[in-house]
Amino acid sequence: MASVLIPLAEGFEELEAVALIDVMRRGGIEVRVAYIEDELHHTGVVTGANGIGMQADTSLKNIISDDFDMMVLPGGWGGTYALAENARVLELLKEFKANKAVGAMCAAPYALKKAGVLGNNYTCYPGAKEEIDQPGYRDDLKVVEDGNVMTSQGPGTAVCFGLAIVKRLVGEESMQTVKEGMLLSYC
Repeated sequence: MASVLIPLAEGFEELEAVALIDVMRRGGIEVRVAYIEDELHHTGVVTGANGIGMQADTSLKNIISDDFDMMVLPGGWGGTYALAENARVLELLKEFKANKAVGAMCAAPYALKKAGVLGNNYTCYPGAKEEIDQPGYRDDLKVVEDGNVMTSQGPGTAVCFGLAIVKRLVGEESMQTVKEGMLLSYC
């Protein structure tokens, strides 16, 4: 079974995280949510940008990259900045980019750039483009795949991003089954 790691930090974009987790699990992907260890997360509950708490499965310190096929970052500036400043997150992004796949959406491609793993072609939330400040930005696609790096634009593209990840890790047939089951006419 394919498996994906989603690290969360305070201020993550809730809609993106939940949509990604839901779509990937519908597609048969094991998704594990990890929190960044600090005094705020002793319970494992991470609070998003809109005040919604999410219970993580484990601490990031317990993560071994060999247990996963891909690492995906939801956006939200608060969470993105925290992920981009965390040495373990940056180390994992480099490990995943070298041997597996990484994904990020909304503001989170900023963390990919900080780790030195952002692809030559990418997309992100339009307002994040200036801060990412790297050539290759695409605004014509909801999801951009560049080798083993996948990026997406924002909350409204989270389901499409999840479907693209299902297609990549599980296959076209599973992606179509999830898409039809969710009554999606776009993506």
